[in-house]
Amino acid sequence: MPINETIASYSDLAFKSAIVIYALVFIMLVWQFAVTRTVPTTARELVTVGGGAADPVPAASVQVPGKVVPADGPQRSFPERLGNMAFAVLFVGFGAHVVSIILRGFATHRFPLGNMFEFITMACAAALLVGLVLLRDQRYRAMWSFLLLPVLILLFLAGTKLHVDAAPVVPALKSYWLPIHVTVVSIGSGVFLVSGVASLLFLYRIWQPAGLESDNIFGQFASRLPDAEMLDRLAYRTTIIGFPIFGTGVILGAIWAEAAWGRFWGWDPKETCSFIAWVLYAAYLHARATSGWRDTKAAWINIAGFTAMLFNLFIINIVVSGLHSYAGLN
Repeated sequence: MPINETIASYSDLAFKSAIVIYALVFIMLVWQFAVTRTVPTTARELVTVGGGAADPVPAASVQVPGKVVPADGPQRSFPERLGNMAFAVLFVGFGAHVVSIILRGFATHRFPLGNMFEFITMACAAALLVGLVLLRDQRYRAMWSFLLLPVLILLFLAGTKLHVDAAPVVPALKSYWLPIHVTVVSIGSGVFLVSGVASLLFLYRIWQPAGLESDNIFGQFASRLPDAEMLDRLAYRTTIIGFPIFGTGVILGAIWAEAAWGRFWGWDPKETCSFIAWVLYAAYLHARATSGWRDTKAAWINIAGFTAMLFNLFIINIVVSGLHSYAGLN
């Protein structure tokens, strides 16, 4: 069937809109991160001229002659209101992101995972969905700017250097295994993106554990992040989620390879790199559960696994030639 150019143009417009909205959210969250006070505010007491404490006035009320009118609720600080606003706008950007993927599929009459542009778009959507589910807690709010940064970089590269016009897939990808195998792998990759960011921030927290009283700019920066234990726990939880998903994707790929090429495994560069990444994540989970490896050693293994994923995505797909060279960049 011919490509629907009108729907394809709407898909590209939704994709560009999502990037602009994510950039706006990123700026708002960085602003919130910069102005957030790490010292918790305490209730202030009104002091009379004579030095005695006056009767406290409830924070959530407004004084009117003759009566006290309750306000809508406790007054929020400017950083908190800015963060809440950014989080609301983030949902709008995520909606545009998902719409761009759906419209791409309708425009091409296939599942939108036939090239690197579409794969990265799907993986970033998966990463943000995991973030929206697991990082809803206010204590994780400071992590969002660090999650959005790699997402913005990946989407920018996808929309500029890796973008291809909507078109049918190459004959080798015309299989019902395409939506099954590639969707599972892209979701696993998105989950690992959250895990990698959490481990990087965990290592920074360990390297710079200074508290609120620190005059060191690195210590003040670190004190705005979730504590190291929370970051380590988040990295572990997300890896537990992503590991079986990605492993299932590798197994499904082997089944597809047997149907397409007559063998389950041929040590193709992409197969090999995917297997290495999977082994690294298995090593991380083992190290994380082993006494003496739970801290920085395990985190470094997790980052090594994430680095292997990025190497597999860019170097293997673009530089190395193999049976999986379907980047769509020719």
